[in-house]
Amino acid sequence: MYTAAAALYPDALASSVTLPMEILQAASQMASVSERGQPQARFLLTGPDTTPLRLASGIQLTPDLPFRALSQLDLLILPAIWRTPQPTLNSAAPWLHQLATIASRGTRICSVGTASCLLAEAGLLDGRPATTHWNYFKRFARRYPRVQLKTRHLITQSDNIYCVGSVNSIADLMVHIVEDWFGTRVARAVEQQFSPEIRRSFRAAAYQDGPRSSHHDETVLQAQQYLQEHLASGVNLESLAQQLDVSPRTLGRRFRNATGYSPQQYLNSLRLTTARDLLRRSNLSIAEISWQLGLQDVSYFARLFRRHHGVSPMRYREVARGKLFDPRQGES
Repeated sequence: MYTAAAALYPDALASSVTLPMEILQAASQMASVSERGQPQARFLLTGPDTTPLRLASGIQLTPDLPFRALSQLDLLILPAIWRTPQPTLNSAAPWLHQLATIASRGTRICSVGTASCLLAEAGLLDGRPATTHWNYFKRFARRYPRVQLKTRHLITQSDNIYCVGSVNSIADLMVHIVEDWFGTRVARAVEQQFSPEIRRSFRAAAYQDGPRSSHHDETVLQAQQYLQEHLASGVNLESLAQQLDVSPRTLGRRFRNATGYSPQQYLNSLRLTTARDLLRRSNLSIAEISWQLGLQDVSYFARLFRRHHGVSPMRYREVARGKLFDPRQGES
């Protein structure tokens, strides 16, 4: 079972606590179907103590355990801070040092909005990429000059430290974490439940400096570039390996070491990302989209899409466009 927790402080925005909580709960329920109904994740609240805490919005939440009692976690969320973060930084001083200990255990720590200041104060962002709420960019840069502030990205990742610039972006990150924990099928089902209009994927939105995005294997980089450029013309991985003067087995091993994916998995990921974009934004038929992906077998494309997303391409298009305004509605 995975364990996630959110830290509570008086100026925390409840939405950056409840949204991740609800997404993870939904994912746990979906994942439990194949596990005889056993919960697959739990979400805890932590605070200075277990006294009920009334947030600035008026919502009252009760911590399940105090900061000092936090043990092994898979995810810790630092919720967005309403207005200036300074009062929260002052009140967090007694437990701020624990963030370094928690991070050293491998726990993913994610700050939302200006809660990135908590990570910076704890020294966890020194020399790392980070983002924060757009209205605080200049002040953040002045106060934390050792942090690599990324003003053009709503999400940053460096090892197990994540920053998201807004409450909305926490949903994108949670879908990414759900996919990592429970697989693509559960992640897509959760995404469609919470955001049927479809959002940008984590990989499309995030600035990452981890080994999977900044590896230095030139052969694999050439392979990735080739796959992206020749997606529509069809790709033969054995021929690609021959062009790169390596065996298919060697290419597969180096590709997985560098990216975490096999060449075929990476190719399918490119295909599915392109397919989702075309289904949302174009009026191309399913057959035409399949051909754009270099797949002549439309039924294979449909099976691949359903296997990864849990719905057919046509159904995905309907859901993705379901919230679009139709000016004909209401006409008599």
